[in-house]
Amino acid sequence: MTAELAFKSAHDLSHAYHSGGLSPVDVTENLFARLEQLEPVLNAFCVLDRDAALEAARASERRWKAGQPLSAIDGIPVSVKDIILTKGWPTLRGSLTISPDQPWDVDGPAVARLREAGAVIFGKTTTPEFASKPVTNSALTGITRNPWNPALTPGGSSGGAAAAVASGLGPLALATDAGGSIRIPASLCGVFGHKPSGGRVPMFPPTPYASLAGFGPITRNVTDAAMMLSVISRPDTRDFGALPYDPVAYEERLDDRDLSALRIAYSPTMGYAEVDPELEAVVRRAIDKLAANGANIDIVDKVMESPIEAMERLKKGFADYAFRHLGPEAMAKVDPMIAAEIEASRGADLAKHFDAEMERAELHRQMAEFHKTYDILLTPVISAQAFPAEQDAPEGGGRYDWIPFTSPFNMTRQPAASIPCGFATSGMPIGMHIVGPQFADLAVLQAARQFEKILPWEDIKPQYGKQDAAIS
Repeated sequence: MTAELAFKSAHDLSHAYHSGGLSPVDVTENLFARLEQLEPVLNAFCVLDRDAALEAARASERRWKAGQPLSAIDGIPVSVKDIILTKGWPTLRGSLTISPDQPWDVDGPAVARLREAGAVIFGKTTTPEFASKPVTNSALTGITRNPWNPALTPGGSSGGAAAAVASGLGPLALATDAGGSIRIPASLCGVFGHKPSGGRVPMFPPTPYASLAGFGPITRNVTDAAMMLSVISRPDTRDFGALPYDPVAYEERLDDRDLSALRIAYSPTMGYAEVDPELEAVVRRAIDKLAANGANIDIVDKVMESPIEAMERLKKGFADYAFRHLGPEAMAKVDPMIAAEIEASRGADLAKHFDAEMERAELHRQMAEFHKTYDILLTPVISAQAFPAEQDAPEGGGRYDWIPFTSPFNMTRQPAASIPCGFATSGMPIGMHIVGPQFADLAVLQAARQFEKILPWEDIKPQYGKQDAAIS
């Protein structure tokens, strides 16, 4: 097993396959050797299938040798969050209420596109129950830990995906985000996470959270995310709310826009958030470095009134529908905190739900006006530093108090991303939030690519805590 091979990007692997310098089989075998060493530390996976992965890798190897790869990600290892249907494997959503004894004979759209592109789908990553917590723990799979310090949380709900990518356990991870579930763990694990515009990546089956949720990549660099988005955004007739297909190769357009041409706003609080001072100072230093390298950045104290209460009313209405089928026996198996929230949503006031939808429409209008002046909005990703993995929130805080920046842009369906921008004195990574206008996924990726050149992070790797410092 070599760490050097484990941390190669999807982009570099693709070039190595083309030249014959590497084989998808070698990469996959190296991956599973690394999994044996690190998975007991991280607990990032709920399904691993070495045999299926090697079969896919051998098929990919034959295609590359014949000069007939299916795509640039042919033979690249990819993990899938356990919220997304994956043929042949159970999708239990981190819950004891779902029976594994089902056919499991359907791929969700993004998974189907990855298979068609020849990706090596090797396992499913952990999620909290129903992907409904910003940390990653459940009665089904236990606690997932942060590779930078296993005593701390990786965030959630795509914590398994982010921990895996940060650890060199596959360069690409397919994740979901309905309130920050890609961006929160990307920030806490020191990787790149992109939440595409609502509808950019087709989804199936439909979920009650579909108007808030989206599928997207978690990777160690921007180019890999762009490569993955080019694949998973291809059309699927099963999603009635999907955007018209835009056949852009995102990875080929990343350097089309110069940093100095971007009109950028930085808001440290959006006008309502309370942010840990050290965390904000790290983000501010990154902002200053971008400005010193030609970025045109205005400081904007207030972007909007807090939309958090409206978001909570929306979630109650969605939860009432999503979980009304769970009777007393099933509810007894649900995480007590989640169960309490489900019970509180029973019989949600329809009028309040539609009031929240109207507030959502107004928020969309405000942000559309904002982006007439600014191409990109920057903020912190979260407002608190990493906390113990056994907790659902920082000490003394509410479950959602520390994530005030991400969910507004699920409400507006805008594309947004988290990029690493520095480290706290604890040694834990801190992310910066990039938000673009609705549908402007390319603009977000282009901005992220320019920032990546100024704030490089790909070569900085976690050490898995002092007790495992030899693992690198």
